[in-house]
Parts: sequence; C-alpha cells; structure tokens
Amino acid sequence: MSEKEALFSKKNKKLISDPLSDNNPITIQVLGICSALAITVQLKPAVVMAISVLVVLSVANVVISLMRHLIPNRIRIIVQLVVIATLVTLVDQVLKAYVYDVSKELTVFVGLIITNCIIMGRLEAFGMANGPWKSFLDGIGNSFGYAWILIAVAFFRELLGSGTLFGYPVLEKMGLYQFGYENNGMMILPPMALITVGIIIWIQRIKNKNLVESK
Repeated sequence: MSEKEALFSKKNKKLISDPLSDNNPITIQVLGICSALAITVQLKPAVVMAISVLVVLSVANVVISLMRHLIPNRIRIIVQLVVIATLVTLVDQVLKAYVYDVSKELTVFVGLIITNCIIMGRLEAFGMANGPWKSFLDGIGNSFGYAWILIAVAFFRELLGSGTLFGYPVLEKMGLYQFGYENNGMMILPPMALITVGIIIWIQRIKNKNLVESK
C-alpha cells in the first residue's frame, strides 16, 4: 500500500464520514446542543461558529496528539483546556478584527467553545490515543458533523422566522407576502431550535434503522 493510500484508507475516511450521520456529535452523541439552540436564529453567526469550531477542534486535536506522550495523566484535562483556550482566544481576536458585527452577535458563545463538550470529548477520547493525522481527520469529521446540523437549523429558523437568508429578503423577493404569508415568529425562539433538531434526529433515524436497533 502506497503512502497516499494509507493516508486516505477506508478506515481513515470513516473518521470524516461517520460524524456526518451515524455518529453525529449533536444528533447521536447529543453534544454541543447549547450552541445549536442559541446561535441558529440566523445563518451568518451559525456559519461563523461552525468555522470557528472547525479551526479549534482540528488544530487542538493535532496538538494534543503530538503531546500525548509528554502530558502527565493527572494534568491532561488542564493541558487540554489551555490548548483550547489559546486557540479560542486567537479565533476570537480574528473575528473581532475581520467580522466584528458577527463577533458581537456571537458574544460569549465563542468563549464557550473552550468548554464545548464535542471538543473536550474528542481531545480526551481520540487525540490522547491516536496519531496526528487520524486526530486531524477526526477533528475535521466531527466539525463537519457539528456544522451541517448548525447550518441546517439556522437555515430553517431564519427563512421561516424572518423570511431572510444571510439577511437577504428571500420570501419578499419571491412575492409570498402578497399571497398572505406571514413570518412564523415562533421559529426565532430557542424551543424551535430544539424542535428542529428533534425533527432532524427523527428523519435520521428513519433513514438509518440501525441507529434505532443499536439503542
């Protein structure tokens, strides 16, 4: 087997594909629910949060993997928190410098990436036990799994709740308001985020009955 084939072996590819569906961090592992509820009123902050988590998780997983043989067991959680906090601080400063308006919308939620269950869980369960390349793929896969749920929920909440996508008046341009359509104000309330996630879980379970049978 060539080096390229080894890097992109079937087992390594599953590290990216599994979190998208069968082992999704939000819908299957039920992690990172807080941000799914809090920042999905609009697409823009949801996309920015997804990218932020992608950067933090993929880089942190690699850093912890490289350091795993040097970290004393009794302080491993502290080291993981320091690595995550450093990366989150850098991401936060970049957001404030280049997308300040979105940074204000996300407020404390960028800082709360430090204690995001998905990131802590992957560092502890995977980064501490695997090499850098696999840890990187695991970080990418779980970030994508987190991102698509976040973006899907934000898409429906913004579209149905405000009639816009990325602030663009989609429904108004389609002329639906002329036919009596009104925005559903309930969609911008936090409970609707939970209901939307629940619907996604329901559809996911219907499509993959193995998820139900394994419970």
